[in-house]
Order: sequence, then structure tokens, then C-alpha cells
Amino acid sequence: MGKTLQMRLHALNDLQLTLKHAHWNVVGPDFIGVHEMLDPQIDAVRAMVDETAERMATLGVSPVGTPGALVSTRTWDDYDIGLADTSEHLGALDIVYDGVISSEREAIDTIGKIDPITEDMLIGHTKQLELFQWFVRAHLENASGRLATRGAATESAAAAKSAAKKPS
Repeated sequence: MGKTLQMRLHALNDLQLTLKHAHWNVVGPDFIGVHEMLDPQIDAVRAMVDETAERMATLGVSPVGTPGALVSTRTWDDYDIGLADTSEHLGALDIVYDGVISSEREAIDTIGKIDPITEDMLIGHTKQLELFQWFVRAHLENASGRLATRGAATESAAAAKSAAKKPS
């Protein structure tokens, strides 16, 4: 359980840093809306980081929140979109949210067999993360609900697809 929670801590720490990076690097006509949409997401994810670390400590597991530990143990690549149009960042963030939510659900399955209190915490986090992804996707969908990033497997591919604004 400690290893699973540690990976959740790393994923959430990475997510809040990635969201802040996107917040600083969005440009274009929708700048202010996206810039301001990301702030509450960052704050909420930071709260999830703290809650996860404190739950670990409560369970007698020492949380490791150092950048070196995160980088050396994560199983995903670094976010590689720099200064870019809002649609590119939102496309890439959709893929980021896919990964975080998927691994959060795997953790729920694992932890649910061990500790219902921690499972409940993870379910609450997932509920918020899914809401945030919905906010991001609202910018990427056309009127029929098709995502501009549909079929993209990487952040770069999703960014390119959303920049082209061609739902596939």
C-alpha cells in the first residue's frame, strides 16, 4: 500500500507542477479563460498532494516528496509543451489527465482490497480529476461532442491535433 500511495504522491506532485507550467505558458485568444481555469485545478491538486502525504504518514509510511525521487521513480515522460497556444496545452493536458486518472483508478482497485478509508480518499481525488478533465475537454470538443484530440496517444500528438482543430 505504501508503494501505491507513493506513486500517487509522485503523480499528483507532477500534475500540479505540469498544470502550473501550462498556466504560465499558454498564449492566444483564450488565454485569460484557460489561465484562470487552471488556478483552481492547481490549488485542488496541491491539496490532494498534502492529503495523500498526510494519509501516508498516518499509516506509518514516510512520504517522499523530493523532485529527485519523483523523477527517478516515475513511469511517464516529462511534459514537453513550452510556450504554446491554449488549444495545444489543453490537448496535451487531456492526455496528462488520461494518464493520472487511469493510474488513480488502478490504485483504487489495489487499495480498495486493503483499506476503505484510503480508497475513499482516492475516489474523491478521482472525482475531482475527472471534473477537471471535463473542463479541459469542453475546449476541445465540437458541437457533436467529438474531441479534437481523439486518437492521440501522446501529449505532442494531442497538442498538434487540437491546434489543427480537426476532430477526427
